Amino acid sequence: MQIPALTDAEELSCDVLVIGGGTAGTMAALTAAEHGSDVLLLEKAHVRHSGALAMGMDGVNNAVIPGRAEPDDYVAEITRANDGIVDQSTVRQTATRGFAMVQRLESYGVKFEKDEHGEYAVRQVHRSGSYVLPMPEGKDVKKVLYRRLRRREMRERIRIENRVMPVRVLTAEGRAVGAAGFNTRTGQFVTVRAGAVILATGAAGRLGLPASGYLYGTYENPTNAGDGYAMAYHAGAELTGIECFQINPLIKDYNGPACAYVANPFGGYQVNRHGERFVDSDYWSGRMMAEFAAELASDRGPVYLKLSHLPEESVAALESILHTTERPTRGTFHANRGHDYRTHDIEMHISEIGLCGGHSASGVRVDDHARTTVPRLYAAGDLACVPHNYMIGAFVFGDLAGEDAAQYRAYTGELPADQLAEAHELAYGPLRNPDGPPQPQVEYKLRRFVNDYVAPPKSGARLSLAVDHFERMRGEIAEMGATTPHELMRCAEVSFIRDCAEMAARSSLARTESRWGLYHERTDHPQRDDSGWLHHLDLRKSPSGAMEFTARPVEPYLVPVEEFTPVGGASRHIGEVSPEQVATAGPREAAPTGSRIAAPTSTSTSTPERAATDSPRILELVALADDQPELAALSPYLADPDPAVRRAAVATLTETAPDGTGPALAAALADADPGVRAVAAESLRELIETLPPEPALRTPLVAAVSSADPVVRAAALDLLRALRLGSTALFAPGLDDPDLGVRVETVRALVSVDAVRELTTAAADPAREVRVTVAKGLAAVTAPPADVLGPLTRLLGDPDVLVRAAAFQSLGATGCPAEVAESAVGALDDPAWQVRAGAAAALGGAASGTAVPALAKALGDASADVRKAAVLALLRHPAAEEARAALATAVHDPDADVRAYAARA
Repeated sequence: MQIPALTDAEELSCDVLVIGGGTAGTMAALTAAEHGSDVLLLEKAHVRHSGALAMGMDGVNNAVIPGRAEPDDYVAEITRANDGIVDQSTVRQTATRGFAMVQRLESYGVKFEKDEHGEYAVRQVHRSGSYVLPMPEGKDVKKVLYRRLRRREMRERIRIENRVMPVRVLTAEGRAVGAAGFNTRTGQFVTVRAGAVILATGAAGRLGLPASGYLYGTYENPTNAGDGYAMAYHAGAELTGIECFQINPLIKDYNGPACAYVANPFGGYQVNRHGERFVDSDYWSGRMMAEFAAELASDRGPVYLKLSHLPEESVAALESILHTTERPTRGTFHANRGHDYRTHDIEMHISEIGLCGGHSASGVRVDDHARTTVPRLYAAGDLACVPHNYMIGAFVFGDLAGEDAAQYRAYTGELPADQLAEAHELAYGPLRNPDGPPQPQVEYKLRRFVNDYVAPPKSGARLSLAVDHFERMRGEIAEMGATTPHELMRCAEVSFIRDCAEMAARSSLARTESRWGLYHERTDHPQRDDSGWLHHLDLRKSPSGAMEFTARPVEPYLVPVEEFTPVGGASRHIGEVSPEQVATAGPREAAPTGSRIAAPTSTSTSTPERAATDSPRILELVALADDQPELAALSPYLADPDPAVRRAAVATLTETAPDGTGPALAAALADADPGVRAVAAESLRELIETLPPEPALRTPLVAAVSSADPVVRAAALDLLRALRLGSTALFAPGLDDPDLGVRVETVRALVSVDAVRELTTAAADPAREVRVTVAKGLAAVTAPPADVLGPLTRLLGDPDVLVRAAAFQSLGATGCPAEVAESAVGALDDPAWQVRAGAAAALGGAASGTAVPALAKALGDASADVRKAAVLALLRHPAAEEARAALATAVHDPDADVRAYAARA
């Protein structure tokens, strides 16, 4: 392609410019539009499937749900996890506004796990609080958000420009006024004038090189190459905590998370090769990663995620989440290795380094309204430094940014010519060198240096060599070659990666202490220094164009945390950080320049936006989807004689969700084609939070309960339960259904209407899975304890181990009266560890005189899971002196979980 003239730019104008169409960017655009702004959303890919949410999300890591957790507890926990270096006012925004965001997302159609009574099923993963809210249908999150963006009232306010990649934020009059970039398909230069700019470009995930060597085999979304970090820096904004890297455990040889967060509520946990839990740290943090790395390197390594001890139901549920929502290729990877969770625990390793505010603490400095230090420039999501903010925090800060930015109107002055010229050269420079080194080679070399010199453990000598290498690579990057717009995008990303690499090296050099465990471990400064370094390390571009630093004291906390006492005060200007002299031949003024060998220019093929199809009717539906059609326009396709067209019509109906969608989808449950019925059932479950519980929906759902298709019957029962449209009389016949899945859904439905008599009948079901569901469900029934005691007592004698374990577990919640407490004491000698763990849990609800001596004895059980259950049960008897004495002995248990919970007493 030819280099376009600077004067041939396409100029766009808006009140609020949002850069990045992922989690935070989508929410920022929606909120700004709702506040009356004309919004322009730029995305270098396509908003429908871009960002870290592209394949969905398996759960929320930081849900502060009223009644289950307190905002102050969460703020304190994040403060500890980040070794005291936090601005609590920003963390508190996530803590206090997160629940409202969960409810807002639900109103859009996002599903969060709830129990049979519609209460949020928050799980305790950390030892100190219940913050994890699973999302069993989380694969649909991005689809739901895109559907919201394309609603008619939003389209009047939000203009989406896909395949446009900004490379610089433009500033004038001391504030952000727009951006400049190019179209990644046509190559056209694009300029934007805006009243405010919101950066929401995600983490710098493509920084370190994965152990696999694959450039795009990263832990984080590989399209997130640090674009926003570099744009914020060059716009003059301060960044902070860049020396605090993101490092995660992952599956060995597969750059995806091991997902202990997902597995833990099911009973999975991390072990060394001896099968011992070893992690003493609580919250997922650098300290935990330091323990992980030490165990991995010791003679107790390798390290595994243990799932092989779990029952089939749990393993199957985990597979359905981990092999779809989390990583669709994960199942294939394990299958190709000949591994199965039932027979093989998952070997774990350590990821490459990255920069991420949402999962660590490295990002653009923002206040509690997402404002950066450049007026009218905002940052939200993983790009912004709000430690351990995760998905809900990204939504919260996207919302805050959109609300605050909506007060500004489009900039009407001249866009800065010098900045436009710089952006133009950055975008199109590689076209001047069509035979120059291709981007993959240059990027590989750059990221190899990151691994060699910047990844922990760090030292001043290695970091100094890194700075030399990154400075020298400016020239190599300038000589990269490209011939297509796609290659231009990749070349621009390499420049962003280089900027982030230099920021990471210089920031790590500036903080002369060790902090955050593995995230910033300096071998030449091995101790944490709170007296000198209880400070944020802020980075900015100086007037001379160099990186300069300021140590900013942590402000006094809103929520006191015993381990840290910040006092605020004046900042300490550090200035530029010079590399150490590390050359063995003596000092040198500049790094030597090496030869560079040109290589053939790489080629890249782009994939089509949508798969081609032979049916013109399906192509018509694809076109209709972008116009947000009414139900009447889709009805002919829902009745088309071709089942493929009907399936496509159901998918389009789900994506656009016009009025009347629920009844129309429910009617499709009666379709003659099983594929159409299955898609309709899945769609109804996806939209369940947005469907009004109206008679027009209830009628076809009631009819579907009698369908010949078990998929339809199960879906209908699930929907009627969740929408509160059923009754005992409607649900009870399902207990005789020949299909196991339908009977399980029937039990859940009966729990939701507190049908104890019918649940008692279900307790005799021949299938273990049904009986386990009954045992667990009885704990949630709103009925007098005496009513549920009878069926639970019968289940205590069940021949199946897991049924007995579940029944005992429920007694811990409902209360364990004297007549069954002795059974629980006796069950502590059961051959099955699951039953012994359940019995220990039951004794948490029993009288102290009976429970405490038995639980104290159980602290000597061979199974760590039983000992953990005993500790948790003893914590429910705080007034008993014998309980406190027993817990005091447990703080020396060989199992990390047992020690941690006992220590909390």
